[in-house]
Amino acid sequence: MLICGQILEELSKKVSRMGHKYLHRDRGLRFVRHAVKLDFSTMYPKGNLMIPASHGQLEAILKEPHGTRCGVGVVCHPHPLGGGTMHNKVVFRAAAGLVDAGLTTLKFNFRGVGASTGTHNEIEGGREDVRDVLDYMTAEYPGEDLTLAGFSFGSRTATEVGFDDDRVRRLISIGTPVDKYGDYQFLIGLTKPILFVHGDRDEFGSIETLRPLIDKIAKTADVELVVFENCGHFFDEHLNELRETVRDWTVRHLG
Repeated sequence: MLICGQILEELSKKVSRMGHKYLHRDRGLRFVRHAVKLDFSTMYPKGNLMIPASHGQLEAILKEPHGTRCGVGVVCHPHPLGGGTMHNKVVFRAAAGLVDAGLTTLKFNFRGVGASTGTHNEIEGGREDVRDVLDYMTAEYPGEDLTLAGFSFGSRTATEVGFDDDRVRRLISIGTPVDKYGDYQFLIGLTKPILFVHGDRDEFGSIETLRPLIDKIAKTADVELVVFENCGHFFDEHLNELRETVRDWTVRHLG
C-alpha cells in the first residue's frame, strides 16, 4: 500500500505540473487536448473514524503503537488546495515516527478534503479543525501526554493552536513555510519544546529566514533544528531520516 501510495502521489504531481491536461489521439489521428480529473478518493484507504467538527465531521486515521502507549500524537497535513491530504508521504512518515515512539497517533483530513465535510477556509478554518481534533483526542485519552505535529500548511495551523493550548505538551514543525506565510513571529515567547525539521533547499522557507526565528524562540523554549542537506520541501530522498528524527526526538522528550 505504501509503494502504491507513493506512485499515485508522484503521478498526481506530474499531472499537476501538466496543468491537468494530456494529449489523446482520436480516431481521426489528430491530437486533441482533454482535461484530466483524478479522483483519489477511490485510490486511498478511507479513514477508520470520523471526528465531530464544527462543520460536521473530519475524516481521520488512528494508529496504535506496539506495546505500551506512552501518549498520543496528532499530525496535520499540507495545504488542501495544493493536493494536501492525510495520505501525504511526509505526513505518513511523521505519523509513523510518533507511533514508533509509542504514541497513539491520529492524522486527519482538513475540512473539504476526502470525506471531511465543510469548505476550505485557509488558516482560520485550519485552526478550527485542529482544535476540534484536540477536543476529540483529549476526550478519548484524558490526561495523556500529547504531541502536535504539522507539515507545511499543517505546521502553520498546528503551531499557532499549540502555542498556548495547555493540552499540547510539545510541537513538531516540518517544512516550516516561513517565506510563504511570513507571520511565524507568533511563536516568539513559546515555552514548550519544539522540533523543526527542514530541508536546506526548501522552496517555501529558506534556512536564512528560519534560523533568526528559531534563535528568538530559543530564548524561552527548548528548540531543536534538524536540517537535511540537498533536501527540498517534500523530503523526497530523506523520508526515512524524517521518520527516525521524529521518533528519536519524541522519545527523548517523553522521558
